[in-house]
Amino acid sequence: MKNVLVIYYSQSGQLETIARTIAEPLENDKDCCVTFYEIELEKPFPFPWNKAAFFDSFPESFLQIPIALKPIPQFILNTQYDLILLNYQVWFLTPSIPINSFLKSTDAKIILNNTPIITISGSRNMWVIAQEKVKLLLQENKAILKGNVALVDRVGNLISVITIVEWMFSGAKNKYLGIFPLPGVSEKDIIESSKFGVAILGSLKENNLNDLQSKLIALNGVKISSYLVSIDKTANKIFKKWSNFIYSRKKSRKIWLKVFNVYLWLAIWLISPIVYILHLIIFPFKLFKIKKETKYYQGVS
Repeated sequence: MKNVLVIYYSQSGQLETIARTIAEPLENDKDCCVTFYEIELEKPFPFPWNKAAFFDSFPESFLQIPIALKPIPQFILNTQYDLILLNYQVWFLTPSIPINSFLKSTDAKIILNNTPIITISGSRNMWVIAQEKVKLLLQENKAILKGNVALVDRVGNLISVITIVEWMFSGAKNKYLGIFPLPGVSEKDIIESSKFGVAILGSLKENNLNDLQSKLIALNGVKISSYLVSIDKTANKIFKKWSNFIYSRKKSRKIWLKVFNVYLWLAIWLISPIVYILHLIIFPFKLFKIKKETKYYQGVS
């Protein structure tokens, strides 16, 4: 019997659906015992978000400052798992505060120690640097990363900004104005994500997770956009300066968060299109580097 733990935190329910869909083949197998653990906060974040609360979470999110979680059930702490599926969201180019708080907890050191992990993210589009941050936290917990699946919103970058923001602030997953596509990971991609569970189950039953990532890549579990990787890297450098600055401004925090809000929208709507054009121009001259980066970010090393 293989003991499998599925960890997730979900506000809208999308990530929980992804987590359960991928885990379904394992859950239906007689040789697997699957346990679901939903991370719960002592003080939950709002959903739908309001603008003030959303931007107020930025400094602590990017700086990966943990908050208090509700206690993890004792039976989970007492069980040795053969595999853990760690499902997470990306907030401000960083693993979400709830996931970060779990990974930095003393309980995580018990649960993850010397245990094979598969990370599964559901994000708007930029996730590669967040995954690097997750990798580091897993290493600190002495976990063994064996696989990664990254599910994203496949529509264009600027269109997804509009649809995701509308979803976050309204709480309703609808076609904005009746003309925009549905926000988030598509229903088709979510339904078809059970194929990753089939691959995971096969490798688990064969007691060989070493070649799992190559199987997940072959199933289109990890697609890399060199343009988005470039933006992700640059934005992380900028966000680091903004988050440290705002976090240190206790009295004027609200004012600087409003300034950051304006900056962010200018960056998205004015700077990112320029970056895209420049990327297209220099793409042929950076082909070798891009291929090397793509191979790295698709892997788990």
